[in-house]
Amino acid sequence: MNALTFHGRHQVVYQAIPDPQIKAPTDVIVKVKLCAICGSDLHVYHEHEKGIDHETVMGHEFMGEVVEVGKSIRHLKAGDVVMSPFSTSCGQCFYCMKGLTSRCVFSQLFGWVEKGKGLHGAQAEYVRVPIAESTLIRIPKGISDEQALMLGDIIPTGYFCAQQAEIKPDQVYAVVGCGPVGLMTIIGAIEQGATTLYAIDTVEERLAMAAKFGAIPIDASKTNPVSVLREVTENRGADAVMEAVGNKAAGKLAYELVRPGGIISMVGVCTDEQMAFSPTEAYNKNLTFKVGRCPARHLMDQLIPIVRSGRYDFTSIITHRLALKDGAKGYEMFANKKDNCLKVVMGLGG
Repeated sequence: MNALTFHGRHQVVYQAIPDPQIKAPTDVIVKVKLCAICGSDLHVYHEHEKGIDHETVMGHEFMGEVVEVGKSIRHLKAGDVVMSPFSTSCGQCFYCMKGLTSRCVFSQLFGWVEKGKGLHGAQAEYVRVPIAESTLIRIPKGISDEQALMLGDIIPTGYFCAQQAEIKPDQVYAVVGCGPVGLMTIIGAIEQGATTLYAIDTVEERLAMAAKFGAIPIDASKTNPVSVLREVTENRGADAVMEAVGNKAAGKLAYELVRPGGIISMVGVCTDEQMAFSPTEAYNKNLTFKVGRCPARHLMDQLIPIVRSGRYDFTSIITHRLALKDGAKGYEMFANKKDNCLKVVMGLGG
Protein backbone atom coordinates (compact mmCIF):
# COMPACT_ATOMS: atom_id res chain seq x y z
CA MET A 1 0.00 0.00 0.00
CA ASN A 2 0.96 3.68 -0.12
CA ALA A 3 1.32 5.83 2.98
CA LEU A 4 2.77 9.05 4.35
CA THR A 5 5.76 8.18 6.51
CA PHE A 6 8.06 10.13 8.80
CA HIS A 7 11.72 10.47 7.78
CA GLY A 8 12.97 13.21 10.09
CA ARG A 9 12.30 16.86 10.75
CA HIS A 10 10.07 18.34 8.05
CA GLN A 11 10.34 15.16 5.98
CA VAL A 12 7.09 13.34 5.24
CA VAL A 13 7.38 10.90 2.34
CA TYR A 14 4.67 9.25 0.26
CA GLN A 15 5.92 5.72 -0.32
CA ALA A 16 4.94 2.10 -0.83
CA ILE A 17 5.11 -0.02 2.33
CA PRO A 18 3.74 -3.45 3.29
CA ASP A 19 0.03 -3.72 3.99
CA PRO A 20 -0.89 -4.00 7.69
CA GLN A 21 -1.72 -7.49 8.94
CA ILE A 22 -3.99 -8.86 11.65
CA LYS A 23 -1.74 -9.42 14.69
CA ALA A 24 -4.30 -10.25 17.39
CA PRO A 25 -7.78 -11.79 17.29
CA THR A 26 -9.28 -8.45 18.38
CA ASP A 27 -7.75 -6.51 15.44
CA VAL A 28 -9.44 -5.32 12.29
CA ILE A 29 -8.03 -3.80 9.12
CA VAL A 30 -9.70 -0.63 7.88
CA LYS A 31 -9.45 0.68 4.33
CA VAL A 32 -9.02 4.40 4.89
CA LYS A 33 -11.41 6.61 2.99
CA LEU A 34 -10.51 9.96 4.57
CA CYS A 35 -7.72 11.04 6.89
CA ALA A 36 -6.57 14.43 8.13
CA ILE A 37 -3.54 16.34 9.36
CA CYS A 38 -3.86 17.35 13.00
CA GLY A 39 -2.00 20.05 14.89
CA SER A 40 -0.58 17.24 17.04
CA ASP A 41 1.02 15.76 13.92
CA LEU A 42 3.07 18.93 13.64
CA HIS A 43 4.82 18.15 16.92
CA VAL A 44 6.28 15.12 15.16
CA TYR A 45 6.81 17.02 11.91
CA HIS A 46 8.82 19.74 13.69
CA GLU A 47 10.42 17.17 16.01
CA HIS A 48 9.14 19.00 19.06
CA GLU A 49 8.28 15.48 20.19
CA LYS A 50 11.17 13.13 19.49
CA GLY A 51 11.62 9.39 19.52
CA ILE A 52 9.37 8.25 16.70
CA ASP A 53 10.99 5.73 14.35
CA HIS A 54 11.71 6.76 10.80
CA GLU A 55 9.21 5.24 8.34
CA THR A 56 6.42 5.34 10.91
CA VAL A 57 3.10 5.94 9.16
CA MET A 58 1.79 9.34 10.23
CA GLY A 59 -1.64 10.42 11.39
CA HIS A 60 -4.43 9.56 13.81
CA GLU A 61 -7.58 11.07 12.26
CA PHE A 62 -9.39 8.70 9.92
CA MET A 63 -12.59 6.99 8.83
CA GLY A 64 -13.11 4.13 6.42
CA GLU A 65 -14.39 0.64 5.69
CA VAL A 66 -13.63 -2.55 7.57
CA VAL A 67 -12.07 -5.06 5.14
CA GLU A 68 -10.72 -7.78 7.45
CA VAL A 69 -11.52 -8.88 11.01
CA GLY A 70 -9.70 -10.94 13.65
CA LYS A 71 -11.05 -14.25 14.95
CA SER A 72 -12.54 -12.75 18.12
CA ILE A 73 -14.47 -9.98 16.38
CA ARG A 74 -18.22 -10.50 16.74
CA HIS A 75 -19.88 -7.14 16.20
CA LEU A 76 -17.94 -5.73 13.27
CA LYS A 77 -17.80 -7.19 9.79
CA ALA A 78 -16.25 -6.48 6.42
CA GLY A 79 -18.15 -3.68 4.75
CA ASP A 80 -18.94 -1.74 7.93
CA VAL A 81 -18.12 1.96 7.56
CA VAL A 82 -16.51 3.19 10.76
CA MET A 83 -14.95 6.16 12.50
CA SER A 84 -12.22 6.03 15.08
CA PRO A 85 -10.83 8.08 17.95
CA PHE A 86 -7.14 8.93 17.79
CA SER A 87 -6.21 6.22 20.30
CA THR A 88 -7.45 2.72 21.06
CA SER A 89 -9.31 1.78 24.25
CA CYS A 90 -10.63 -1.43 25.77
CA GLY A 91 -13.84 -0.08 27.29
CA GLN A 92 -13.44 -2.21 30.42
CA CYS A 93 -10.43 -1.10 32.47
CA PHE A 94 -10.54 1.28 35.46
CA TYR A 95 -9.97 4.37 33.32
CA CYS A 96 -12.39 3.42 30.55
CA MET A 97 -15.10 2.77 33.14
CA LYS A 98 -14.52 6.28 34.52
CA GLY A 99 -14.87 7.77 31.03
CA LEU A 100 -11.15 8.51 30.70
CA THR A 101 -10.67 6.37 27.60
CA SER A 102 -7.57 8.36 26.63
CA ARG A 103 -5.79 6.73 29.59
CA CYS A 104 -6.93 3.16 28.94
CA VAL A 105 -4.29 0.76 30.23
CA PHE A 106 -4.18 -0.85 26.77
CA SER A 107 -4.29 2.43 24.85
CA GLN A 108 -2.13 2.98 21.79
CA LEU A 109 -1.90 6.22 19.85
CA PHE A 110 -2.18 5.87 16.09
CA GLY A 111 0.97 7.13 14.38
CA TRP A 112 3.55 6.51 17.07
CA VAL A 113 6.11 3.73 16.73
CA GLU A 114 9.23 3.95 18.91
CA LYS A 115 12.07 1.43 18.90
CA GLY A 116 9.90 -0.90 16.86
CA LYS A 117 6.96 -0.83 19.27
CA GLY A 118 3.71 1.03 18.81
CA LEU A 119 0.98 1.56 16.27
CA HIS A 120 1.32 2.88 12.76
CA GLY A 121 -0.90 5.76 11.74
CA ALA A 122 -3.77 6.21 9.34
CA GLN A 123 -2.41 8.51 6.64
CA ALA A 124 -2.33 5.43 4.47
CA GLU A 125 -4.51 3.23 2.31
CA TYR A 126 -5.05 0.78 5.18
CA VAL A 127 -4.65 0.85 8.96
CA ARG A 128 -4.65 -1.86 11.63
CA VAL A 129 -6.97 -1.14 14.56
CA PRO A 130 -6.34 -3.10 17.79
CA ILE A 131 -9.15 -3.80 20.31
CA ALA A 132 -11.37 -2.73 17.47
CA GLU A 133 -14.82 -3.46 18.85
CA SER A 134 -14.35 -1.06 21.75
CA THR A 135 -12.43 1.49 19.68
CA LEU A 136 -14.38 1.85 16.44
CA ILE A 137 -17.92 3.16 15.95
CA ARG A 138 -20.12 2.39 12.97
CA ILE A 139 -21.00 5.70 11.35
CA PRO A 140 -24.71 6.32 11.95
CA LYS A 141 -27.13 7.72 9.41
CA GLY A 142 -27.07 11.48 9.18
CA ILE A 143 -23.31 11.76 9.72
CA SER A 144 -21.21 12.60 6.65
CA ASP A 145 -17.77 11.14 6.03
CA GLU A 146 -16.09 14.45 6.86
CA GLN A 147 -18.13 14.88 10.03
CA ALA A 148 -17.21 11.34 11.05
CA LEU A 149 -13.55 12.15 10.45
CA MET A 150 -13.78 15.17 12.75
CA LEU A 151 -15.71 13.25 15.41
CA GLY A 152 -12.62 11.15 16.07
CA ASP A 153 -10.51 14.02 17.39
CA ILE A 154 -11.05 17.73 17.01
CA ILE A 155 -14.80 17.89 17.78
CA PRO A 156 -14.49 15.94 21.06
CA THR A 157 -11.21 17.67 21.96
CA GLY A 158 -12.82 21.09 21.62
CA TYR A 159 -15.87 19.95 23.57
CA PHE A 160 -13.63 18.51 26.29
CA CYS A 161 -11.71 21.77 26.55
CA ALA A 162 -14.98 23.62 27.15
CA GLN A 163 -16.21 20.91 29.53
CA GLN A 164 -13.12 21.37 31.70
CA ALA A 165 -13.90 25.10 31.86
CA GLU A 166 -17.15 24.34 33.74
CA ILE A 167 -19.24 26.66 31.58
CA LYS A 168 -22.02 28.59 33.34
CA PRO A 169 -24.48 31.09 31.86
CA ASP A 170 -23.68 34.80 32.17
CA GLN A 171 -19.96 34.32 32.82
CA VAL A 172 -17.17 35.57 30.59
CA TYR A 173 -14.91 33.14 28.73
CA ALA A 174 -11.94 33.29 26.39
CA VAL A 175 -10.47 30.86 23.89
CA VAL A 176 -6.77 31.26 23.08
CA GLY A 177 -6.04 30.05 19.55
CA CYS A 178 -8.49 29.73 16.65
CA GLY A 179 -7.00 26.75 14.88
CA PRO A 180 -9.21 23.69 14.30
CA VAL A 181 -9.36 22.68 17.98
CA GLY A 182 -9.87 26.27 19.12
CA LEU A 183 -12.80 26.65 16.74
CA MET A 184 -14.29 23.39 17.97
CA THR A 185 -13.79 24.68 21.53
CA ILE A 186 -15.89 27.73 20.65
CA ILE A 187 -18.68 25.47 19.43
CA GLY A 188 -18.30 23.27 22.51
CA ALA A 189 -18.49 26.24 24.86
CA ILE A 190 -21.57 27.67 23.16
CA GLU A 191 -23.23 24.25 23.15
CA GLN A 192 -22.58 24.05 26.89
CA GLY A 193 -24.15 27.44 27.55
CA ALA A 194 -21.51 30.15 27.09
CA THR A 195 -23.10 33.47 26.11
CA THR A 196 -20.08 35.81 26.32
CA LEU A 197 -17.10 34.23 24.65
CA TYR A 198 -13.98 35.93 23.29
CA ALA A 199 -11.68 34.30 20.72
CA ILE A 200 -8.04 35.36 20.49
CA ASP A 201 -5.71 34.86 17.53
CA THR A 202 -3.64 36.87 15.07
CA VAL A 203 -4.85 35.32 11.79
CA GLU A 204 -7.68 37.29 10.22
CA GLU A 205 -9.35 34.34 8.49
CA ARG A 206 -9.39 32.27 11.67
CA LEU A 207 -10.87 35.14 13.66
CA ALA A 208 -13.59 35.51 11.02
CA MET A 209 -14.41 31.82 11.43
CA ALA A 210 -14.53 32.26 15.22
CA ALA A 211 -17.02 35.11 14.78
CA LYS A 212 -19.10 32.95 12.47
CA PHE A 213 -19.37 30.34 15.24
CA GLY A 214 -20.51 32.94 17.78
CA ALA A 215 -17.38 34.25 19.52
CA ILE A 216 -16.23 37.85 19.83
CA PRO A 217 -12.90 38.02 17.95
CA ILE A 218 -9.82 39.77 19.33
CA ASP A 219 -6.83 40.23 17.03
CA ALA A 220 -3.91 40.04 19.46
CA SER A 221 -1.60 41.65 16.90
CA LYS A 222 -3.66 44.84 17.09
CA THR A 223 -5.35 44.81 20.51
CA ASN A 224 -4.25 43.74 23.97
CA PRO A 225 -6.67 40.92 24.85
CA VAL A 226 -5.92 41.24 28.57
CA SER A 227 -7.09 44.86 28.51
CA VAL A 228 -10.27 43.89 26.65
CA LEU A 229 -11.15 41.15 29.13
CA ARG A 230 -10.39 43.38 32.11
CA GLU A 231 -12.57 46.14 30.67
CA VAL A 232 -15.64 43.91 30.34
CA THR A 233 -15.24 42.22 33.75
CA GLU A 234 -14.72 45.15 36.15
CA ASN A 235 -10.97 44.49 36.00
CA ARG A 236 -11.26 40.84 37.10
CA GLY A 237 -10.46 38.83 33.98
CA ALA A 238 -12.17 35.87 32.33
CA ASP A 239 -13.97 33.31 34.49
CA ALA A 240 -12.25 30.58 32.50
CA VAL A 241 -9.74 30.49 29.67
CA MET A 242 -9.57 27.64 27.17
CA GLU A 243 -6.09 27.23 25.68
CA ALA A 244 -5.97 25.36 22.37
CA VAL A 245 -2.48 26.16 21.10
CA GLY A 246 0.01 24.29 23.26
CA ASN A 247 3.00 26.56 23.77
CA LYS A 248 4.47 28.72 26.51
CA ALA A 249 3.26 32.01 25.07
CA ALA A 250 -0.33 30.78 24.86
CA GLY A 251 -0.14 29.39 28.37
CA LYS A 252 1.19 32.67 29.74
CA LEU A 253 -1.55 34.62 27.99
CA ALA A 254 -4.16 32.27 29.45
CA TYR A 255 -2.75 32.95 32.92
CA GLU A 256 -2.87 36.72 32.36
CA LEU A 257 -6.43 36.56 31.08
CA VAL A 258 -8.00 34.46 33.85
CA ARG A 259 -9.43 36.05 36.99
CA PRO A 260 -8.46 35.01 40.53
CA GLY A 261 -10.34 31.82 41.35
CA GLY A 262 -10.80 31.07 37.66
CA ILE A 263 -10.04 28.03 35.51
CA ILE A 264 -7.49 27.44 32.78
CA SER A 265 -8.41 24.49 30.56
CA MET A 266 -5.57 23.39 28.30
CA VAL A 267 -5.83 20.78 25.54
CA GLY A 268 -3.01 22.04 23.34
CA VAL A 269 -0.06 19.64 23.50
CA CYS A 270 2.69 21.75 25.07
CA THR A 271 6.20 20.35 24.55
CA ASP A 272 8.02 23.08 26.47
CA GLU A 273 10.09 21.84 29.40
CA GLN A 274 8.52 24.23 31.92
CA MET A 275 5.08 25.64 32.59
CA ALA A 276 4.27 29.16 31.46
CA PHE A 277 3.56 30.24 35.03
CA SER A 278 5.09 29.27 38.36
CA PRO A 279 3.48 27.43 41.29
CA THR A 280 3.60 30.70 43.22
CA GLU A 281 1.75 32.53 40.46
CA ALA A 282 -0.90 29.80 40.40
CA TYR A 283 -1.19 29.98 44.19
CA ASN A 284 -1.53 33.76 44.15
CA LYS A 285 -4.51 33.48 41.80
CA ASN A 286 -6.23 30.52 43.50
CA LEU A 287 -6.02 29.02 40.04
CA THR A 288 -7.64 25.79 38.88
CA PHE A 289 -5.62 24.29 36.05
CA LYS A 290 -6.92 21.38 33.98
CA VAL A 291 -4.84 19.77 31.28
CA GLY A 292 -4.64 16.51 29.38
CA ARG A 293 -5.55 14.30 26.47
CA CYS A 294 -9.22 14.26 25.51
CA PRO A 295 -11.12 10.98 26.14
CA ALA A 296 -12.37 11.11 22.56
CA ARG A 297 -13.92 7.63 22.44
CA HIS A 298 -15.99 8.35 25.56
CA LEU A 299 -17.31 11.61 24.10
CA MET A 300 -18.01 10.48 20.54
CA ASP A 301 -21.33 8.82 21.37
CA GLN A 302 -22.48 11.95 23.22
CA LEU A 303 -21.51 14.24 20.36
CA ILE A 304 -23.13 12.31 17.49
CA PRO A 305 -26.59 13.85 18.16
CA ILE A 306 -25.09 17.36 18.28
CA VAL A 307 -23.33 16.87 14.94
CA ARG A 308 -26.40 15.27 13.40
CA SER A 309 -28.62 18.15 14.57
CA GLY A 310 -27.10 20.49 11.97
CA ARG A 311 -26.84 23.38 14.44
CA TYR A 312 -23.16 23.89 13.58
CA ASP A 313 -21.32 23.77 10.28
CA PHE A 314 -18.38 21.76 11.58
CA THR A 315 -16.86 20.94 8.21
CA SER A 316 -16.68 24.59 7.13
CA ILE A 317 -13.23 24.71 8.75
CA ILE A 318 -11.87 22.34 6.08
CA THR A 319 -9.91 24.57 3.74
CA HIS A 320 -7.96 22.00 1.71
CA ARG A 321 -8.94 18.61 0.31
CA LEU A 322 -6.00 16.74 -1.18
CA ALA A 323 -5.08 13.35 -2.52
CA LEU A 324 -3.02 11.30 -0.09
CA LYS A 325 -0.09 11.42 -2.51
CA ASP A 326 0.01 15.21 -2.01
CA GLY A 327 0.25 14.88 1.77
CA ALA A 328 3.78 16.29 2.04
CA LYS A 329 2.49 19.48 0.43
CA GLY A 330 -0.40 19.46 2.89
CA TYR A 331 1.98 19.28 5.84
CA GLU A 332 4.07 22.14 4.51
CA MET A 333 1.00 24.32 3.94
CA PHE A 334 -0.56 23.54 7.31
CA ALA A 335 2.67 23.99 9.26
CA ASN A 336 3.31 27.39 7.71
CA LYS A 337 -0.34 28.55 7.45
CA LYS A 338 0.05 28.99 3.69
CA ASP A 339 -2.93 29.71 1.46
CA ASN A 340 -5.05 30.41 4.59
CA CYS A 341 -4.70 26.73 5.45
CA LEU A 342 -6.79 25.72 8.46
CA LYS A 343 -7.70 22.04 8.08
CA VAL A 344 -6.33 19.53 5.56
CA VAL A 345 -8.35 16.44 4.69
CA MET A 346 -6.87 13.75 2.46
CA GLY A 347 -8.41 10.90 0.50
CA LEU A 348 -7.26 8.31 -1.97
CA GLY A 349 -9.08 10.11 -4.75
CA GLY A 350 -8.25 13.65 -3.64
